[in-house]
Amino acid sequence: MAIFYLTRKEHFNAAHKLFNPAWDKDKNEEVFGKCANENWHGHNFELYVTVKGSPDPDTGFIVDAKLLSSIIKVHVVDILDHRNLNMDVPFMKDKLCSIENLVYEIWHQLEPHIPNGVKLHCIKLVETPRIYVEYYGE
Repeated sequence: MAIFYLTRKEHFNAAHKLFNPAWDKDKNEEVFGKCANENWHGHNFELYVTVKGSPDPDTGFIVDAKLLSSIIKVHVVDILDHRNLNMDVPFMKDKLCSIENLVYEIWHQLEPHIPNGVKLHCIKLVETPRIYVEYYGE
């Protein structure tokens, strides 16, 4: 049976800072630059969630795109949107708030809720027009 990939794009806005508590302020500024600003900074994130599977013979869908959107909204977007990622998001507590760590945690928020017969394939998170991270669960 053929395998298809379906991607749902969502959006959220959030603030964060990159700061390693084991380092002093000078070391954080040396490594993270403006991203270590103690007053935070924000991004307009674009989130792409790709699932894979075979179409259901009754619907022709891998998964209902509205259901996938709802799963992403409930388990990720509603938790992250207009929040301080370092302070307001339980699954980022005590973690360095890099885009890599955020994508990893988003994967683990979504994976348990993906319907049977469908697999989470990739999470792509665009932080700026020039920076994005992809994670394949490896």
